[in-house]
Amino acid sequence: MGGVTSSMAAKFAFFPPNPPSYKLVKDEATGISVLDPFPDRENVDVLRIPTRRGNEIVAVYVRNPMATSTLLYSNGNAADIGQMYELFIELSIHLRVNLMGYDYSGYGQSSGKPSEHNTYADIEAAYKCLEESYGAKQENIILYGQSVGSGPTVDLASRLPRLRAVVLHSPILSGLRVMYPVKRTYWFDIYKNIDKISMVKSPVLIIHGLICTFFWGEEVKCNPTTGPRASMGTNDDVVNCSHGKQLWELCQEKYEPLWVKGGNHCDLELYPEYIRHVKKFISTVEKTPSRRNGSRRSTDGIEQLRQSTDHYEPPRRSMDQRDKPRRSTDTREKPRKSTDTREKPRKSTDRPPRLKFHEYTKFNSIDKLEKLKVSLDRMERMERSRRSVEYHDKSSRSNDQQLEKGRKSVDWLDRIRAD
Repeated sequence: MGGVTSSMAAKFAFFPPNPPSYKLVKDEATGISVLDPFPDRENVDVLRIPTRRGNEIVAVYVRNPMATSTLLYSNGNAADIGQMYELFIELSIHLRVNLMGYDYSGYGQSSGKPSEHNTYADIEAAYKCLEESYGAKQENIILYGQSVGSGPTVDLASRLPRLRAVVLHSPILSGLRVMYPVKRTYWFDIYKNIDKISMVKSPVLIIHGLICTFFWGEEVKCNPTTGPRASMGTNDDVVNCSHGKQLWELCQEKYEPLWVKGGNHCDLELYPEYIRHVKKFISTVEKTPSRRNGSRRSTDGIEQLRQSTDHYEPPRRSMDQRDKPRRSTDTREKPRKSTDTREKPRKSTDRPPRLKFHEYTKFNSIDKLEKLKVSLDRMERMERSRRSVEYHDKSSRSNDQQLEKGRKSVDWLDRIRAD
């Protein structure tokens, strides 16, 4: 059932030019592919890019030597890159960007059949080519989606958080909402931009005309706030401008939208304000540091600070700062002030400061205790010496007594012998 519904949706969503507006010709001498009938340009590459779904899409890459950004353009549902070729050249020149445009599967000379999921694989392949073949970084890439091209653009942008910017030209809320004013998203709907736009973290510019052509060719003034009067029919190929207004309201990082007065779905590029506004937007995002990158750098800095505090040794760090002043932030100025206060005692060593009363009492008591301790030690030593003298006296007296006893015993023996 899902496959049948997707096939029916594809019939309403995709109108590839038949026959294609160009032919792909390969130069036998150089092996370089060119778009016939367009002249070969030195700054334009024609590529064949394989996709993850087994198809091979045709793309053109336009170089601008002054560019700092690369624009990846997803066009509407009724054009191929042959019809868009001259516009790509003009946009690259006036916006000063490198630009890649590509044909969806089943469009132009690309293989396969057009479908929602094939377009997702197509834009992924083109983006991968920009990174791998041309060295483009995510931070320098701008995704541009026109009409149905807003579907693959929003889908990819919702998965790339560091993109430089996104431009949505006459975007759709979803495939089903182009035909019917439904209030909810159904499982069989395609290109559900209304559910994905809030996940885009990059600055978003939305461009839409204020005259919308509806079913049966009816033309009504479109108020971007309330939207136009709804009409019913089956051959509508133009998007209600209220789609752009609702998507703008759901964006995380909004940029001033461009509502082109008198513009319809397919001619907004012809208005002077179109190129001025897009150029201003690109200039702004190129000059202004991305808050997403800034927050990432700041969290890295916090993590580095956290790691440094884990190994922080206050005495050693303060000594290092005294010996080698560092170019540090304001947060490291405090230790420098503390070192100044530590220098004062060293400067005042020749002239001791006057002590306060409680300090004097403290030191006076310590002095008395020291003196008492010395006197006690002296008395103890005297007592020990006295005891040792007395011991020697006692031992000498006992020796004298023993000698006296020995003398008396000798005298007693002499008397016995005499008798």
